[in-house]
Amino acid sequence: MAPHPVRTGPREPHDTATTGAPSPAWPTAARRLDDNGGVNDLDTFSLLLTDEGRALLASLREYDPSQELAVATRLRREHDADLVSAALGQARLRQRAVAKFGAEDAHRMFFTPNGVEQSTRASVAAHRARVFASRGVRDVADLCCGIGGDALALARAGIRVLAVDRDPLTAAVARANARALGLADLIEVRCADVTDIDTSPYGAVFVDPARRGGRQGGAARSASVRGGGRVTGGRIFDPEAYSPPLSWAVTAALKAPFAALKIAPGIPHEAIPPQAEAEWISDGGDVKEAVLWFGTGVAPGAVRATLLPSAAALSAPAPLAAPPVGPVGRYLYEPDGAVIRAHLVAEIVRRCGGRLIDETIAYVTSDEPYASPYTSAYEITDQLPFNMKKLKALLREREVGVLTVKKRGSAVEPEEVRRKVKPQGPNSATVFLTRVAGAPTMLIGRPVPRP
Repeated sequence: MAPHPVRTGPREPHDTATTGAPSPAWPTAARRLDDNGGVNDLDTFSLLLTDEGRALLASLREYDPSQELAVATRLRREHDADLVSAALGQARLRQRAVAKFGAEDAHRMFFTPNGVEQSTRASVAAHRARVFASRGVRDVADLCCGIGGDALALARAGIRVLAVDRDPLTAAVARANARALGLADLIEVRCADVTDIDTSPYGAVFVDPARRGGRQGGAARSASVRGGGRVTGGRIFDPEAYSPPLSWAVTAALKAPFAALKIAPGIPHEAIPPQAEAEWISDGGDVKEAVLWFGTGVAPGAVRATLLPSAAALSAPAPLAAPPVGPVGRYLYEPDGAVIRAHLVAEIVRRCGGRLIDETIAYVTSDEPYASPYTSAYEITDQLPFNMKKLKALLREREVGVLTVKKRGSAVEPEEVRRKVKPQGPNSATVFLTRVAGAPTMLIGRPVPRP
């Protein structure tokens, strides 16, 4: 076996349970499910694809998981125990998947537990598919397709897709999803190792490696924000611990006329290959993923932050110089997480004519108002050295009962602040726990409505 085993499956364990003859006993059915209630063998999954299975799933759309024991007992009087167990597990997964895929699609699709967790959010997949379509791409080799979230979005954009995953169950789920959403004519699902796939006949390649082994390292590390600020992230992913490793995925991408490679948003910028244009995507203010783009029309070395659902995009052709640092002005701006991850805080500083409040903190300030889709704006009314008693007294004096606490560069947790100051009253305020010129500071203010 190669030193880096290529896992094209999404994020799924490869071991599968041995199937046997159906049994009405609950323990037998339970052994065919993983801890989250997901089907983990093909025979059990196939039960869900029968007319009986689909009808049973449809009847469970609104079921309450807290009543599962009673529901299971009732259903086992009329259905095979394995089918009941699989259907209940699938119903739970569909309910979880609504947040990513929307109710209409989620309740027609099929999932595995890790597939729900690791699949691309539908809005992000649709954005990426629009980029492929705008470049005139007609067919894509989707390597490491998982349960098919990206393949579905590409097909809906009118692009033919070869979706590849080496895990048999995962491939079967992807195939079932293509059929369930009426896209089987545009999606071919192949169970194979991605390293065996000849992508030369395809106009583009998309690779979504599994982040095998999860996060690397021990204590949390801080990723420096080029162009201003510091993001205190979790542990940093080692791109060579992806499955397949980043180096293999980049090689595959460079062979195609046009390609995209999905990576963890916390990737160190120094790990990004020079041939790539890097994009960080947030949806509703939450950073969802990063993408490396290769090929025709790509600007190597450029970085971009894309904010969904508006699709507003902020970019720079190369790394930016560190912005100035200065005192807190009347206004404070909190850049979107994608802007911070893309190291584009300095571009916000340039646009608003402002400065950072601290060279290590991604808060921007200015004396004049600045409206932007890339930031949330606040009018600052008070600046205090970190002192909980003074904060409590100020909030009590102003009758603040609705308190929003934000932190960046502070070890104090927002809930601890709320517990200690005990806000009461009809007014509202926002408190920032941060650093100004290296000193622990509290900034009090209120949101500025977007234009």
